[in-house]
Amino acid sequence: MTTTQTRASVVVIGAGQAGLSVAYYLKRLGLEPGDGLVVLDRGPGAGGAWQHRWEALRIGVAHRINDLPGLDDLGLSFETADRQRPAREVVAEYYEAYEKHFELDVVRPASVTQVFNRGIDLVVEYADVDGLHEIVTDVVVNATGTWGSPFVPWYGGLDAFEGEQITTTTYRDASDFEGKSVVVVGGGTSAIGFVMELENVAATITWVSRRPIELRDDGELNLEDSKRAVSAQDEAAREGRALPSVVSGTGVPRTRRIQSAIERGLLERKPMFDRVDATGVVWPDGSRADADVIVWATGFRPELRHLAPLRLREKEGGVTVGNASSWKDPRIFFAGYGPQASTIGAQRSGRTIARQVMAQLNNL
Repeated sequence: MTTTQTRASVVVIGAGQAGLSVAYYLKRLGLEPGDGLVVLDRGPGAGGAWQHRWEALRIGVAHRINDLPGLDDLGLSFETADRQRPAREVVAEYYEAYEKHFELDVVRPASVTQVFNRGIDLVVEYADVDGLHEIVTDVVVNATGTWGSPFVPWYGGLDAFEGEQITTTTYRDASDFEGKSVVVVGGGTSAIGFVMELENVAATITWVSRRPIELRDDGELNLEDSKRAVSAQDEAAREGRALPSVVSGTGVPRTRRIQSAIERGLLERKPMFDRVDATGVVWPDGSRADADVIVWATGFRPELRHLAPLRLREKEGGVTVGNASSWKDPRIFFAGYGPQASTIGAQRSGRTIARQVMAQLNNL
């Protein structure tokens, strides 16, 4: 297979919120798409991970979607978007308009297969419909997020389960589970949302999670708890540890919809089961719940497989990142990782990372 090769000063991998934010500021600082800046995205269209979310997820019930920097230049804002429309449609529309307006020239669908060193050169290899391509670059900004790496915890008997297992990334519509017995696993807003969507559709719903759910009575994320969650992410990133859950540090807002479900007796959480067998899940006392489907809404891990040749991962399971760059290789920056992994920190990080990237280019 023939491999084509080009060169760019900076390659941004991923065109979700974090990647587009960094690209916007890099362009403002003087990098132009082409030899200066290349943005690669594996999605079929604009919208980042949002374009893959399930149909029933509306703007009005999704976590707050922060505006991209400069989005108001287009007269657009997620604050004023139609709250009844599917989130995936609105985000895709706004992101597509944003990319065109600022002429970011995102290359898609482009799946990055590996980032590696060839002598002194840093090389990004990606595949598209025409085959393999290489970009020799000075700096890589990794903004791949977590959507492509859902986490499923291991339980004994998992391989023996004869029903269907899906994750948040493969959940499409509640109607797919009509008349089925469903076990939903997870303690975040996605798990709670699935339980509510499956009401009056599934034959039975069993909701389990590892820890009790802390519901915020103010109906929104508490600022101090948010700061603590971001700080915990930052500490883990600096120490190269696996990143903790943001939800475990912030709780879940007690919206009117969630409160109504509680009052109906729908959101009755069970503790985590002990094992899985061919037809369901089993608790330590021998009690069980039959299941046709297990929905694993158990979070995600950062998607970093393509960076494996650079050997950035630590024994503790994470990548050591400080001030958004790898401590092992200062040419590699991370957007949407650690303290930026949620909308709490992603919005304000684009400008800072762009400035640091330009400083690195000047050093080189």
